[in-house]
Amino acid sequence: MRVPAAVITVSDGVAAGEREDQSGELLVKLLDAEGYEVEHRVVPDDRPKIAASLRELSKAARLILTTGGTGMSPRDFTPEATASVLDRSAPGIAEALRADAIRQTPHGLLGRGTAGVRGHTLIVNLPGSPGGCRDGFHVIRPALEHALRLLAGEPTEHRAT
Repeated sequence: MRVPAAVITVSDGVAAGEREDQSGELLVKLLDAEGYEVEHRVVPDDRPKIAASLRELSKAARLILTTGGTGMSPRDFTPEATASVLDRSAPGIAEALRADAIRQTPHGLLGRGTAGVRGHTLIVNLPGSPGGCRDGFHVIRPALEHALRLLAGEPTEHRAT
């Protein structure tokens, strides 16, 4: 059985049909290649709409990746909307994503994405650029299966030290 996942593209331009959704489409392809069953949704940069989509999709999806709305622009609300629906934060994920982004570009310092858990769903904010999504996905990919098994209460193996 394929694990249910979701991608939320947060963009006024994509929501209005003015721009192509390169980042969201890339994340869908990456998740599909890993065996996830992916639902994709586009929402404008609107805090209540982002939060509502996260709440709704977390009822079925075990993993939600967002793209967009994590920078310093006055319309970037994804981290705040995400934080408003989380039960617990996962700061190590956001820290690892930022550390990797900073190695790629000085603009990585401006990323404000967050990550955490809502119920049994892991939610991770990724940047709005295709490169940032690709790089961020490769950072979190090795830990996803273990994280999702932990959230589902399944037995896991821990690496011996």
